[in-house]
Amino acid sequence: MSPRLRGIAHESARYLGASALALALDFGTFIGLHRLAGLDFRIAAPIGFSLGLALIYALSIGWVFSQRRLKDARAEFVLFAALGLAGLALNQAIITIGMEFLNFPDWMAKTASAGIVFCFNFGSRKLLLFTRY
Repeated sequence: MSPRLRGIAHESARYLGASALALALDFGTFIGLHRLAGLDFRIAAPIGFSLGLALIYALSIGWVFSQRRLKDARAEFVLFAALGLAGLALNQAIITIGMEFLNFPDWMAKTASAGIVFCFNFGSRKLLLFTRY
């Protein structure tokens, strides 16, 4: 395996671990707010997602990725957050379709969303933020 592929594999493994932590925070918040606090899923989902987003950013810059494309941390965070908002829109669409149209239970809709959004987030962030030109 080439050093470049080995580096991508290493980063993706770390991103998977970081995402698991962020997902646990996101999922736990979503289920807790929706089931225990009685909050509508349309409100609970973005709250959980936002907390997970903050955690994954901290882990991404501190532990996951070895290279950073942007030197300006503010610009990097804005783009990271914009990609997160795109992921949030995707998250909301998948959960809504799952729960309202396919009658999935909340956990199943969130699980489907997590897999798809993981792929979108890693790919877009790696390509746009955490590679050299």
